[in-house]
Amino acid sequence: MSNVHHITHPLVQHKLTLMRKKEASTNSFRRLLNELAMLMAYEVTRDMAMQDVEIETPLETMTAKVIDGKKLVFVSILRAGTGILDGMLSVVPGARVGHIGLYRDPKTLTAVEYYFKMPQNMQDRDVIVVDPMLATGNSAIAAVERLKELNPKSIKFVCLLTCPEGIAALQAAHPDVPIYTAAIDRQLNDHGYILPGLGDAGDRMFGTK
Repeated sequence: MSNVHHITHPLVQHKLTLMRKKEASTNSFRRLLNELAMLMAYEVTRDMAMQDVEIETPLETMTAKVIDGKKLVFVSILRAGTGILDGMLSVVPGARVGHIGLYRDPKTLTAVEYYFKMPQNMQDRDVIVVDPMLATGNSAIAAVERLKELNPKSIKFVCLLTCPEGIAALQAAHPDVPIYTAAIDRQLNDHGYILPGLGDAGDRMFGTK
């Protein structure tokens, strides 16, 4: 578990609790997810490389630090990853964006890819993969495998919720990929859903249930 970062900031935990409530509307779920993703972005990007630039304040010239957002790629696992993506782009608007379309086969629970689109020159970029749930781990493992084919500088995985089974699966397949999460829930049920969880994040985000 040394490569798992549990983000326990009170604001993160508060908003996650509100999202978990079954009576939360689609509108409030989306808004909370956006706010929570912004808060998590601060922790996930804590070790981003910086560079010195010369600027002028109203009083004098100085050397100050900036990040190179264009070297960062947020990769959203469709469709539910979109909610986290929007919040993180609010914090790092200069980041590039990639998309991986995966769906979970209802019988085998394995991940099936239907879309893959990334920025160019991935070997020069740091990647942050976003998906609300790390449940069985199959989608996350498949996404990271595809991304590693492009040899990015680094890969991180960010989710709202996970469970011991999902962590174990992703770490077994990709021990070099750190996991950032707001909660480590109890277990998976027989259908591959996290308990106590918050239901299907995509359905709750888009009102498609």
